[in-house]
Amino acid sequence: MTESLRLSVLIADDHTLFRSGLAALLDKDPRVKLAGQAANGEEAVRMVDELSPDVVLMDLKMPVMEGVEATQLIRGRHPEVAVIILSSFSGDVHLLGALEAGARGYVLKDTSISTIINADRLYRMVSSKPHESYDGLTAREVEVLKLVALGLPNKQIAYRLKVSGKTVSNHISNLYEKLGIEGRSQAVIYAARKGLIEL
Repeated sequence: MTESLRLSVLIADDHTLFRSGLAALLDKDPRVKLAGQAANGEEAVRMVDELSPDVVLMDLKMPVMEGVEATQLIRGRHPEVAVIILSSFSGDVHLLGALEAGARGYVLKDTSISTIINADRLYRMVSSKPHESYDGLTAREVEVLKLVALGLPNKQIAYRLKVSGKTVSNHISNLYEKLGIEGRSQAVIYAARKGLIEL
């Protein structure tokens, strides 16, 4: 594979063993090029400015600057760079903040490192357009769909979006009708297929 076709990846994680393990596997995959390693969010932002990677694998909890703030800065400065969150568990409230800040998706740390760094999977996540069509959904309906797919109950969605529970219910009914789906499990599948979340 030519150099220009390889996926350039920056790893941002404060746990040295985890980070070095990911880096070692990246180096073994001919489709992926390791751009660098950052131990905190501030380093990650600076390295993206310098190296312009295709992908940043971003930990949420880091010293100096956490993953959500770093994601927001990176996406603001470099909208072409895909940020993928490394999360310890899918219910992490900070994960939602990172997705709202522009992260393309997330992978769970308790999966095997080889699964996390699977190049085909990374390519799918990176190639999904962040502003692609969502079958006629409004921006707010997409936002609600993402929260539903992440497993938040209506009450928490309402609190998060600062709207009433009835408004959330209406949005969910509307998006279900537009998408022709029934129930949250189908919403999760749709959201994952569109790159709103990562299973």
